[in-house]
Amino acid sequence: MTDTNDKKTGLDIAQDGRVLRLTINDPATRNSIGPALMEAARAAFDAAADASVGAVVLTGAEGAFCSGGNLKWLKEARGGDRESVRAGVESFHAMIRSLRACPKPVIAAVEGPAGGAGFPLALACDLIVAAEDAVFTLSYIKVALTSDGGGTASLARALPPQLAAEILFEGGRVGAPRLAQLGMINRLTAPGGALAEATAWAERLAAGPTAALGRAKGLLEVAYGGLADQLDRERDAFVESLFNDEAGEGVTAFFEKRAPVFPKG
Repeated sequence: MTDTNDKKTGLDIAQDGRVLRLTINDPATRNSIGPALMEAARAAFDAAADASVGAVVLTGAEGAFCSGGNLKWLKEARGGDRESVRAGVESFHAMIRSLRACPKPVIAAVEGPAGGAGFPLALACDLIVAAEDAVFTLSYIKVALTSDGGGTASLARALPPQLAAEILFEGGRVGAPRLAQLGMINRLTAPGGALAEATAWAERLAAGPTAALGRAKGLLEVAYGGLADQLDRERDAFVESLFNDEAGEGVTAFFEKRAPVFPKG
């Protein structure tokens, strides 16, 4: 096994046999996504094309998958310029593009919360194994923002329109069992068992025909229409939302721990 634990990026990288394990490791923020992690993860997905890797497992440390982006950055970003925000969103999207372009199966092992950007990140993976008590939240709308990371594309291709709209419009918590019933989660495990199950599955896939699996993944991406164009549309909508007065109220209310009162008219 080879291990790389980098506290500066918040991403732990370990390879055991032909399985590459990427662990988001920033427990203080419940494994939020920051610029350094995005770049490290993008590079790791690109490197997974190496012949020594047969499959990838993406997980989070200490009982949480990923809490999403850092709202402190969003609050500060509203005082800046739109191009800087576009560049920030594009950093996340570069990570998603690398995940989708990775020619190896990527399995999400989800324990605890997959919130905000953590939900689209899990959906971008080829397969999802989740603990029965895992909770998924696409909470952008709570602060008057729209999803990034390919969340709208993933929901649209996986769900009937009304269910996709419910998740996007409500921004509420969705339990892993419901998502499994909807076909969005492949396997449920007892709490604490997602990583072991995902790793065992990755080992089986890694022992298979790697090149054929990569071609199959590529064919699915084309069949779904791909994420590239939708990622660009999401980026632009996110920037427009962030610099709107609604987001100003939503983000402010979040930090003041009160219900937002969105402007009308």
